[in-house]
Amino acid sequence: MALKAVLFDLDDTLLWDDRSVNEAFQATCQVARDKHPQVDCAALEVSVRQEAKALYEGYETFPFTKMIGINPFEAFWARFSEGEHEMFRKLEQQSPAYRIAAWTAGLRGIGIEDPLLGQELAEAFPVERRKRPLIYDETFQLLDGLKGKVKLLLLTNGAPDLQKEKIAGIDKLDSYFDHIVISGIHGEGKPAETIFRHALKLLDIEPAEGLMVGDKLTTDILGSNRVGLPNVWINRHGIKRTDEIVPVHEVADLSELIVLIESLLN
Repeated sequence: MALKAVLFDLDDTLLWDDRSVNEAFQATCQVARDKHPQVDCAALEVSVRQEAKALYEGYETFPFTKMIGINPFEAFWARFSEGEHEMFRKLEQQSPAYRIAAWTAGLRGIGIEDPLLGQELAEAFPVERRKRPLIYDETFQLLDGLKGKVKLLLLTNGAPDLQKEKIAGIDKLDSYFDHIVISGIHGEGKPAETIFRHALKLLDIEPAEGLMVGDKLTTDILGSNRVGLPNVWINRHGIKRTDEIVPVHEVADLSELIVLIESLLN
């Protein structure tokens, strides 16, 4: 069948979220080093990430955040001010204390007992992350080449307010898409079949007429495989995969993806 629609993941597919988070960590850890010159910023980041993950998985909200696809470091800066599910209200209430606890415990993990600094770092990280709405160089080249040729849909896991903020942070990004589907609004995240079927229904296409593009085997590729939707795995880090989850296509970056999609359209 002819290709009629392309579905895109957002984070680390079109947006360079991983770099944004890493740079926000570096800037925030430097605040700690300014107060305590002996701080090893890399060691502090490792410590905070470990403590945050352990804390995050201990909350009653964890099963919900796992289902929706909200990771511990999104909770480091998300407001959780939107979303109908009651768990979003719990996340909204607990997140400020979670951030302080994670940064304070991370400092403790490298031998620094300073709760006031922990609070300062917890407040600094969201500021630093919001300074960095980064996008890949080829993103707009890719979208410009597809606009008007096929339907475009953005299919992203995450909290409604945070994913909307990420999209709004890149000027005119939303204008390329016929539909934007956010797991926190839908009620279930990738790789659940329901969110993919919902997207296909919005596009009014059969699975064989679409193409899912994403960077995560366990969400983008697994879920699209389940509904018979052809897919492309963007493997920027040269990860060696097993045969447990097999993508239809694999590319190293958006430049390769542009060439691939052009071949599918011709």
